[in-house]
Amino acid sequence: MKKRVINPWSWQDKFGFVQANEVTGAKRTLYTAGIVSVDGDGNLLYPGDMEKQINQIFDNMETLVTQADFKLSDVVRFTYYTTDVERFIKSGLILGERLEKADCRPATSLIGVSSLFHPDCVVEIEATVVE
Repeated sequence: MKKRVINPWSWQDKFGFVQANEVTGAKRTLYTAGIVSVDGDGNLLYPGDMEKQINQIFDNMETLVTQADFKLSDVVRFTYYTTDVERFIKSGLILGERLEKADCRPATSLIGVSSLFHPDCVVEIEATVVE
């Protein structure tokens, strides 16, 4: 598989994402459900805490992609859903750190929503993973 980042601008670099990923010759593709900040029994963790939920989601995402024999660096796209876009953007440093640590440069979309699966859930993330 070959992956090529297409990034005509540099402003998004500080946020840890790229404008596009071109993928050719992929063997497998994984599309995740929306991943949220829950424990192994599905109980919401860190009610209302954006940064802690983002960290837990990335822990959960890493567990999921590893179980499927991928790495976080294989993620080519994230879709972020949040009930508070402003707070999500302010938490961007933690997100950027997690992406950088995983050598992950995804294309992303940020979508503001009125609610998620639980009233205290403030962020949900979907991924497209290729190998």
